Amino acid sequence: MKHIKRNMDIKIGSSLDNDKAWSSDTKKKIKEILKAKIAPNEHSIVFKMEKRRGKPVSIIGPFFITQTQMKDLCKKLKKKLGSGGTIKDDFMEFQGECREKLKELIKKEGFRTKN
Repeated sequence: MKHIKRNMDIKIGSSLDNDKAWSSDTKKKIKEILKAKIAPNEHSIVFKMEKRRGKPVSIIGPFFITQTQMKDLCKKLKKKLGSGGTIKDDFMEFQGECREKLKELIKKEGFRTKN
């Protein structure tokens, strides 16, 4: 029995009147523009706590700064906290329940926080 290969033109999603519909490229461009324009004192940082594998994780963000600035800030905070941490998207995650310490450190760095 021979297998016949067929090309199928399948498009998933919606199309608006114009060809320049909202795309992931547009989202990336907007994100880069926002990162370049928002100063630290104009941020509104949110603090959350989650449990992963039964252990607490403190999450702060979103940050609208460049990746190099974010890496430097995360490195400073990890050193001052004495705990591990990482960067995921626009948020920083730190091991343990350290939200109160993070609020103080973030304010010292010039960022505004949400209460």
